[in-house]
Amino acid sequence: MDTISVLTLRLAEIFGLYMIVIGIGGLASPPRWRAVMDDLNRSPGLVVALGFAVFAVGGTLVLIHSIWTDPLAVIVSLIGYVALIEGAMLLAVPGPLIRIGHWSTGFIRVWAGIALILGILLFLAGLNGRATISV
Repeated sequence: MDTISVLTLRLAEIFGLYMIVIGIGGLASPPRWRAVMDDLNRSPGLVVALGFAVFAVGGTLVLIHSIWTDPLAVIVSLIGYVALIEGAMLLAVPGPLIRIGHWSTGFIRVWAGIALILGILLFLAGLNGRATISV
């Protein structure tokens, strides 16, 4: 896949690896993810810490990669914006996200399988892609 930036390729690789690891973890130990959501329900401090981390990562990604020139760059940019919005919501109004997260634990193997497949695709796109300009 051709993209405009080497940065897009490297970010696609790391996001893909992250999704692969999350997918494997979800498939290997669904009860652990239910426990994580239970912990988030009980600990507002943990939610704030998670929100800060996600907001910081998302904000950094938005600042360094807001490129909308090709499909892979759009996907990478959207991941940054989603992280920024998710982090802001966890800091400001965490209730809806926590409820969705807790509800979705009933489908953890499905979500883990989807994450694994998308992670593999994203990693391979980054690994096999070609940058036309190194921005």
